[in-house]
Amino acid sequence: MPEAYWNHNVHYQRLVLRLVPEGCERALDVGCGDGLLPSRLAARVPAVTGADRHAEAIAMARRRHGHLDNVTFVEADYLDDPKGSLPEGKYDLVTAVAVIHHADFREAVEALVRLLAPGGRLVVVGLGRDRSPLDWAVRLAGQAASRVLQLRHGRKSGAGVPAMDPVMPWGEVGRAARRLLPGCRFRRLLLRRYLLVWDKPR
Repeated sequence: MPEAYWNHNVHYQRLVLRLVPEGCERALDVGCGDGLLPSRLAARVPAVTGADRHAEAIAMARRRHGHLDNVTFVEADYLDDPKGSLPEGKYDLVTAVAVIHHADFREAVEALVRLLAPGGRLVVVGLGRDRSPLDWAVRLAGQAASRVLQLRHGRKSGAGVPAMDPVMPWGEVGRAARRLLPGCRFRRLLLRRYLLVWDKPR
């Protein structure tokens, strides 16, 4: 079914869906916003949780996707969860799209890793800051591609949840990811995003 809106995050949700590990039973999407990604994960995973620290986002997600029997939306912060709404070590897949640049990178990655079950997979679609000539060249190419895609998909919008600009440059993010998550896969994407994939040892 076509989406009601398109943006860079929605564009890369399809990439996230292709990375759902075989045999995945429980998935968690942190910073779920209006719940679109959890609703799409629900077609592939028996139990899906969408978490967001903003009450407005969770209310919107429940309005739009609360009819799905295998999706639960919780108001919770993955960095600080005193109520235990997000049990550590229980999820076969943890996803974070345009989320972790809102926090210290190390703190965010370590929190996401704690949520993963042994053998689970972390999939991050994140943002970096342009600093080098190569960064700006990729940005210009991405802007051209974005205009074409927007014409194809229509309205470019989002859920109206808070956003902020990244502070870590792309190269620094990649180096930090490889240092914190040995064996991870990290690559720059065209539409001002990067992809980080890591499988937790069993």
